[in-house]
Amino acid sequence: MLEVGDGQELYWECSGNPDGAPVVFLHGGPGGGTSPAHRQMFDPAAYRIILVDQRGCGRSTPHVADGADLAVNTTWHLVADLERVREHLGVERWLVFGGSWGSTLALAYAQEHPDRVRGLVLRGIFLCRPSEIDWFYRGGAAHLFPDEWEGYLAPLIAADGADAVLQSGYDHVASYHRLLHCGDAEMELVAARAWTTWEKSTSTLLPRPAGVFGDPDRFALAFARIENHYFVNDAFLNGASILDRMDRIVHLPAVIVHGRYDVVCPVANAWELHAAWPGSELHIVPAAGHAMTEVGTTHLLLEATDHFRP
Repeated sequence: MLEVGDGQELYWECSGNPDGAPVVFLHGGPGGGTSPAHRQMFDPAAYRIILVDQRGCGRSTPHVADGADLAVNTTWHLVADLERVREHLGVERWLVFGGSWGSTLALAYAQEHPDRVRGLVLRGIFLCRPSEIDWFYRGGAAHLFPDEWEGYLAPLIAADGADAVLQSGYDHVASYHRLLHCGDAEMELVAARAWTTWEKSTSTLLPRPAGVFGDPDRFALAFARIENHYFVNDAFLNGASILDRMDRIVHLPAVIVHGRYDVVCPVANAWELHAAWPGSELHIVPAAGHAMTEVGTTHLLLEATDHFRP
């Protein structure tokens, strides 16, 4: 555990070769946490593998399910936390690996500290723009998953009524924010489960989406509350689009892997990022969705991390 200020302690772990090339794994969500499977993206003989649970989730404390203060949980807190971890471990430069929200954080971190990054491996690109939040949480993706969307709407309809929820202009994200912090523990958990299930159910073409590491309700509360907190606040980017700051990292090598049928983060995100980063290497996986565990995606990510081995 590493104290990083604001009463926060981060869980971190190192595995693989202690003298190997440092690589930091940035998990998704925000609020997803790490699991032992994440180490498997790297050759343990070649890499010093660093996993970090971001503020409020996983094994970091205080946990959002226990009432952690979200006011001290922003993109820039997480960027600063990564620097503290790097300095604590005595790492000069590291490879940064991130998927989904982890790709957002990887890009934000690299843009703030390009001299500390050796390269990036990115999967399921999420640039956290309002249009992306609208697509997935305000009805766009519902055209592909109407059955799962019904479950996502259920807590909102129970709280606000179908007439209100089904009106154009209804803000699903803001309403979920209200439910996730309403003070009724049962209602908060129902909302957290529905929010989390929506993302889990749409994330992969695999027949059985991967489970979570640890208690599922505790995971759902952290995942839903932290994600929603970031999304109602435009990821705290303060109008500074990731794409607008690409000049800071355009010189860095990068491999981008994205599933053709990614519903959570449409492949256009990766295409736009690659266009702004001509030196990057883009792989669109023909038969894959959003998940890292889909065969074609896993294969290309392993090839990428092998490529970056010293």
